[in-house]
Order: sequence, then structure tokens, then C-alpha cells
Amino acid sequence: MRSPRLFLSMVALAGAIATGATAASGADPGITAKTILLGGTSPLSGPASAYASVARGADAYFKYVNARGGVNGRRIAYKYVDDAYNPVQTVQATRQLVEQDKVFAIFNSLGTEHNVATRDYLNQLRVPQLFVASGATTFGRDHRRYPYTIGFQPSYQAEGWIYGTYLARTRPGSKLAILFQNDDYGKDLMAGVRQGIARSKVKIVAAEGYEVTATDVQSQIAKLKASGANTLALFATPKFAIQGYVFANRLGWRPLVLVNAVSSASNIMTLASEGGTNKSVANSVSIVYLKDPTDAKWRADAAMKLYRSVLAKYARGANAKDVYHVYGMAVAHETVRVLEATGKNPTRAALVAQLRKLSDASNPFLLPGIAIRTSGTERFPIEQALLQRWSKGSWQSFGGLWGYRAG
Repeated sequence: MRSPRLFLSMVALAGAIATGATAASGADPGITAKTILLGGTSPLSGPASAYASVARGADAYFKYVNARGGVNGRRIAYKYVDDAYNPVQTVQATRQLVEQDKVFAIFNSLGTEHNVATRDYLNQLRVPQLFVASGATTFGRDHRRYPYTIGFQPSYQAEGWIYGTYLARTRPGSKLAILFQNDDYGKDLMAGVRQGIARSKVKIVAAEGYEVTATDVQSQIAKLKASGANTLALFATPKFAIQGYVFANRLGWRPLVLVNAVSSASNIMTLASEGGTNKSVANSVSIVYLKDPTDAKWRADAAMKLYRSVLAKYARGANAKDVYHVYGMAVAHETVRVLEATGKNPTRAALVAQLRKLSDASNPFLLPGIAIRTSGTERFPIEQALLQRWSKGSWQSFGGLWGYRAG
């Protein structure tokens, strides 16, 4: 026969279990008493595998945060899945993360077409599509239709506008040729350029698109050279941007090159330089909004010291010179801030509410003066950048901050 004390203890335990089960069942998916589960897709293989470091950098930073107590007592678990930069695989992987893994939010998934392919699905289910790793203008412009989606980096339209305005102000007679990825990513950049050169004497004399599945862009570069252009815009991912430089060099073409930020990492530029033999790389111009780990000016910077130590401890063997790791840490840092602001009982709705009022001028991985801001009507977190020029094997920033707000 049970003793009264034992019986009461068992009743109390059963009640506690029932209460815990009720609390757990009432929480949003991906939230437990000890963890917050985030999921996302990344091109760990395929034509854009150079971007795998975006996910690795974020993962390393989350592990660093977890080692210091996590977010409001919860550890961040981050599961990222290879989609080989194929939107079909992105859709499949995202469904698995949502329906089987029960993630709290889809975070940092990379690619324009890839995020567009999952956006309707995620918004219908009210799953946050948090800090999309794409600068496509739609991810900020169309926030009313897709309130659960937000980007992070400067919009491609803003980036293109900076290049166009720079040419209009400093090289007004430029004849511009453009290599672009034939999707919203490339077309957004071109739209920004057209806006920047409007009412100037800069002319776009040729534009050649390529498909993500292409083998190379040799024929496109040949056609662009034949246009007589003295300026070349490479609106391409790293594989094709490198090819653009290589084929221009083989043709003896020495235009001023504008290379979009997604392919301007110092390690990518070093590959394009072909051991210093490729002269078409010299004096290239791009934008920058992150601290560059290869830039000597940041060698003693506290954030860069933290970056190197976090990477060494939580992503052993990773290339510390790869600025895409810095991007990953910058977006992870902001995610931690947002999750902290949702309180001790985070919900998807509370997370989305926070995304409407971001205000952070202290993200340590961004350049000084660059702030992250949103509002109920403005959903482009970063719209500032500096221009930089490739000289003697490294980037050198010049001029003041450029600011852009989408109309």
C-alpha cells in the first residue's frame, strides 16, 4: 500500500508534468524551455558554394553566445541545410525544416530566387523569414504583402544606384557594359544603375545576362568588350565574377570594373587576380558596409579580435580572411538582439513586431556610422555603404557614407 506522502508526491509530479506539457504545447514551434531552434538553407555545394561561410559565421557566433548563457536563458540551435543554390531544393529543405524539424523561424537562407520560392509558403504559415541573405528589393518593398519576411544587407537597387551616381559624378562620359545574373538579383542592380545615371551622360551600351546553370560567361564578356565600353559592371556571383575578370584579361580588355558586393570579398578578388597577373582587377570599385578582416585598419579593432577568436574556436579551419564569415556574424548578432527583445516567452508574432522597429547603431561588425533601422513603413535594415577601390592587393575605402532610402 502506498504511503500518503508518496501518493501526494506522485500527484504533485503528475501535475507538474501536465503543467509543463501544457506550457510546451502552448508555445510556438521551435521554442522549448532550453532552446530556440532556427533553420535555414545555404549553398554548401554547387555554383555558389563560396557563400557557405555566411552560414558558418552565423553558426559560430551563436555557439559563442550559447557559451555565455544564450538568449534569456535559452540556447540557440541553428540547423542549416545544403540546397546547392537550387530553388527546388530550397523549397524541399524549407518544408522539412518547418514541418518536420519544427523551427521557430527560417533564418539567413541565401539567394534571391530561393527565398522568393519559399516566401508565400512561410507567410501563409506565419513563419518568420528572418534576415534573408539577399539584397533583392522585394524583401523590403513588399513588406505589407509579406509581413513575416525581412532582408538585412543593403538592397541591390541601392547598391546599383550608388554605382550609377558615382559614374555620373566622376566619369560622366562612361560607356557602361553590364554582365548580370538573369534573375531579380541582377535586374535589381541594373534598375539601380539606371536610376543613378538618369539625366547624366553615362550610357549603358551593352548588357548580357547569364543563367545560374551556365558553365561560363566567356561569350558574354566577348560581346560586352565588342560594344566599345570603357566600364564594366559585374553583377554576378563569385564564380562568374571571377570568370568575368579572367576572360576580360585574356581579351586584353582593361575597363574600369564595378563589382557587386556579393563578389567583392578580398579572397574572391585575390582569386580573380590570378596571382597578380590579371591587370583587369586593378582599380575595381565596389561598396562595403562590413569590417574587412584583411584591412589593416581593423587589426586592433575589438570586434575583429572577437571575430577571429570566435571563428578559431567554433569554426576551426575556417578562413578568417573571408568577409562572408563577418556577414554571418553581423546578422547573427542582430538576431540575438531581436530575440532578446522578444522577452522570456518568445513568439513568432513578437519577433515580427520587433522587426518593425529595429534601431541599432552599434552592431560591431558593421562599419562605423552604419545603422540598422526599420519602421512600420520602412523595412530595409541597412541602406548605407562606403565605396572602396582595389589597389595593390587590398580594398581601400574612399569618400563618405552613401545613404539611400527606397521610394
